[in-house]
Amino acid sequence: MKAAVFKKLGQPLEVESLPDPVPLANEVVVKVARCGICGSDLHMTEDSAFGVVPGSVLGHEYSGEIVQTGPGVTKFRTGDRVSVMPLRGCGQCAICLAGKPSWCSAFQLEGGGYAEYSRAAEHQCVKLPRDISLEDAALAEPLSVALHGVVLSEMKMGAKVLVIGAGPIGLGAAFWARRLGAGQVAVTDLYNYQEDRAYEMGATAFLCQSENTVEKVNSALGGPPEIVFECVGRPGLVARSIQHACPHGTVVVLGLCTAPDTFIPFEAVSKEVRIQTSAFFHAQEFHAAIDALEVGHATPRALVTDTVALSRMPHTFEALRNRTTECKVLVDPRNH
Repeated sequence: MKAAVFKKLGQPLEVESLPDPVPLANEVVVKVARCGICGSDLHMTEDSAFGVVPGSVLGHEYSGEIVQTGPGVTKFRTGDRVSVMPLRGCGQCAICLAGKPSWCSAFQLEGGGYAEYSRAAEHQCVKLPRDISLEDAALAEPLSVALHGVVLSEMKMGAKVLVIGAGPIGLGAAFWARRLGAGQVAVTDLYNYQEDRAYEMGATAFLCQSENTVEKVNSALGGPPEIVFECVGRPGLVARSIQHACPHGTVVVLGLCTAPDTFIPFEAVSKEVRIQTSAFFHAQEFHAAIDALEVGHATPRALVTDTVALSRMPHTFEALRNRTTECKVLVDPRNH
């Protein structure tokens, strides 16, 4: 099979021929239809903190069709269309059975989507309803990440919400916040590239960085936000989020930052701001994301700005390291 392979930190991925995967017990092989390029994959290829091994195939936002099943597989058969949760636990412990594999002692974040075929455990796969396309199903993973953050925020109906960062996770947070009852949702970003897309995803206001002052955000929301979602992952943005939050407000950190950061504790303490971090998602949230796609909403589809062939993928991957007009780019491994 063809796959985009990680070689070493700071070096572009390379498309190579690899042996087709063979399923082990309780595993399936998925013919990948679409895989999203995620910002965390960009981080993994430039920061040793993630421990990515040379020769790895990344890509954890993918959907496809099962083409082979291993011994012990009972829930799926060849031809089933699935979206794959990249969170692999043992599948048998109480934590896994509760739908929280990211806290299993055997947890691994599995990629494999930047290839024609990928191997996954049976319990990682979710069968797709007939009316969900494989293209849309690749959005289930980032939508789940955003939903998990909104759930952790304990947002109340009618809440004023600020989302910092108009990437896929930030726009996903805006989508879920509005869907779950937020009264006003303001989205801020460095540029206005995603302004129209933010409104389509549910934002009630959009502000560029030059407008991202406490006064202008409060004006857009009709008061200070009760919930602030930090969806960028750059130093200084937790501090900014605290400045924006209302007294007794909540800051949810969804951005992936591996650099040292600081904030002034007194600014949080003086308002009794709660700082909540968010990692991955629960299986129930993955199913909820698929349900949202099934309802026929075209809204999440607005995240997708381009679909590229596997041969173009390494070039596109590198280009996304710099701010562009792109939002979510999908890879089509079937198209070389």
